[in-house]
Amino acid sequence: MAKAKTKIAYVCSECGADYKKWQGQCVECKSWNTVTEFREASAATKSVNAAVNRVKSGGYAGVSSSGVQRISGVQVENAARVTTGLSELDRVLGGGITLGSVVLISGDPGSGKTTLLTKVAEVMSQSMPTLYVTAEESLSQWAKRGIERLKLNFNEDNFLLSDTDSVEDIVDQCVENNIKFLIADSIQAFESTAVDGSAGGVTQVKTCAKILNRLCKQHGITLILVGQVNKNSQMAGPQTLKHIIDTAVHIEVNDASVRILRADKNRFGDTEQVGIFQMTEKGMLSVDNPSRLFLSGSEEHFEGSAISVIKDGARNLLIEIQALATEVEGEKSIRNCIGVSYSRLSLITAVLKKHGGIPTYYDINISLVGGLKMADSETSTDMAVTAALLSSINSRPLPEDSVFIGELALTGELRQIPQIVPRVREALSHGKKQIYIPAVAYHKSMQQFVKAEQSVIPLKNVKDLIEALN
Repeated sequence: MAKAKTKIAYVCSECGADYKKWQGQCVECKSWNTVTEFREASAATKSVNAAVNRVKSGGYAGVSSSGVQRISGVQVENAARVTTGLSELDRVLGGGITLGSVVLISGDPGSGKTTLLTKVAEVMSQSMPTLYVTAEESLSQWAKRGIERLKLNFNEDNFLLSDTDSVEDIVDQCVENNIKFLIADSIQAFESTAVDGSAGGVTQVKTCAKILNRLCKQHGITLILVGQVNKNSQMAGPQTLKHIIDTAVHIEVNDASVRILRADKNRFGDTEQVGIFQMTEKGMLSVDNPSRLFLSGSEEHFEGSAISVIKDGARNLLIEIQALATEVEGEKSIRNCIGVSYSRLSLITAVLKKHGGIPTYYDINISLVGGLKMADSETSTDMAVTAALLSSINSRPLPEDSVFIGELALTGELRQIPQIVPRVREALSHGKKQIYIPAVAYHKSMQQFVKAEQSVIPLKNVKDLIEALN
């Protein structure tokens, strides 16, 4: 028998980019020393082994082509959805998980991936045969979390648990037990005998994901894959993994308890929705009113505190900005920012000094309540930061139940921001009484949301803001 030919390739372990020869830096992801050599016997001589033979070959969609067709002859099927039992996760997925889809959930270690999916497994076991494959911990460890700590009640007739790390075993277990909902934790821990290499390698991850994807598409199984992240909190492994799956969801950790879910890809919905959870002893709990997490909730009215409304995805969130201005103790003033852009603070203090006539030679500390972090490009909170600073400098609290929404220009003018009407509506719905906005952004449609003792106050520039607060 002729010796099998070996294909030599050079693949980036970070993004999965292929190269004909070795090079020090990956052109695609700019990582250094991540391009490695691997040898894979050709598919013609290895026949892609037993696992692929168990699941019929096909493209990423998991089904073989039946030839070209006219579009009028293609049968369109409406995808059915089921709730996961977690309203915030359903929101991010587009109204529930689509049956037959493949979802990838990633996040930093300790972000709550397994805790979240343990709850999903309990809910799914009530209505369909469910299999949870945990390749990273023992069955005893997993069961202790689900039963003793989270107090979950699984349907014994519908729920199975496995600790195998072999993708071929998973295929057999799903087919033999007519599984309809599969959770595989995690894709980097599985191996296939169809290819060489160790678990977590580019070849193994791509092959295991493709085999599981084919299995689910052909047998009507809904699959949730767990993915690990690299040192930059980005999805580890080849980027081709995201082409195989239908939906990619990432869990962000903002502080010790708040978790934010975002969809990087969603074939069955948009990627604008954001889900917010709070990690507790009872697991990941959906937060229906996330604004309360980013407000201090104190009944006492303090100086140096201002509220604004930011847009995160498709959601409008009320946030609280706290400022503390004190006399300079050294030769140079200090600026500390937690959650707010340092460059935006520098701009605001310069405008206050130039166009407002307010001395800003203070040690200034700015912080967001709740551990939220805003992007440097976020400008909608400029007016709130300015108001908080003025309140601290003057040692006088801002008007009670007031909200500040707007961008501050270098000229001292207050500029319009996108989607300001929904932001004003959100602030009014929380019972806030005085909503300060740029005059150029004022619109009559805002008045339909205003109730008794509420008002929308337009301001032209920073001088108007100073006068309004005095």
